[in-house]
Amino acid sequence: MTRIAFIGLGNMGGGMAANQAKAGNAVAAFDLSEAALEKASAAGCAPAGSAAEAVRDAEVVITMLPAGQHVRAVYAEDILPNAPASALLIDCSTIDVESARAVAVQAAERGFRFADAPVSGGTAAADAGTLAFMVGCGEADFPAVEAALAPMARVVFRAGDHGAGQAAKICNNMVLGVSMIGVCEALALAEKLGLDPVKFHEISSQSSGQCWSLTSYCPWPGPVPAAPSNRGYEGGCSTAMMLKDLKLAQEAAARAGAATPLGAAAEGLYAMLAGLGAGGRDFSVMLELLRGKAPAG
Repeated sequence: MTRIAFIGLGNMGGGMAANQAKAGNAVAAFDLSEAALEKASAAGCAPAGSAAEAVRDAEVVITMLPAGQHVRAVYAEDILPNAPASALLIDCSTIDVESARAVAVQAAERGFRFADAPVSGGTAAADAGTLAFMVGCGEADFPAVEAALAPMARVVFRAGDHGAGQAAKICNNMVLGVSMIGVCEALALAEKLGLDPVKFHEISSQSSGQCWSLTSYCPWPGPVPAAPSNRGYEGGCSTAMMLKDLKLAQEAAARAGAATPLGAAAEGLYAMLAGLGAGGRDFSVMLELLRGKAPAG
């Protein structure tokens, strides 16, 4: 049994913390939301009164927070001053590369091992314990990081040193955001041309148009029963979350001097989708926008 402090119990963190408890670990959990704390308690976690309290006796600290400024603040004010120096610190938030590297430097200055380990898979994978983790850490620390993440993971990759996990995540999600738009455009066009979209899915899934957005997460209801399209585009990865990741990718591209025209176009389309009231719906609701429907439902 490992003593784990879990900070941040939102749509992703709640399921992740629950899987740590399910694995037999002692989980001290904290979130600003009382409802999230109650849900974590029902899943076998021990609610803490503050982040500082949660980390005091932890062997592993896991954070899942909204943005870089939150990660910087929680580590500087609550975790680094209060966690045991022997604790392994893992941030699973999706944030900018610079914030991840800055926290890594601060952690190292205090003698901590630190890893940035953002995730892919959405809320369903968080609940099921089948997330993919992309880790940035020292090579010697990776076995310990991998073991700590195992109760929540389908696969754990070491992308490179600190910040590489965040780089992998934003690049991966840029691919996902762009490819989903392409799939939605093709399905909407198939419909307009009188081709049954379900039949098009069958054909394209076994042809050169095959991709994850089509075969595993199809935005047209029916072909992939587990896809959010069969639940009114509820659950999964929200449009707001996708937009956040695409903004991070564009900010990183600007700093690096990289050309990402499709990423920029995708950011604009998801911003439009969110502006129409679909920020809380799965990002595959893009199909409704391209079909001329009301994506906010």
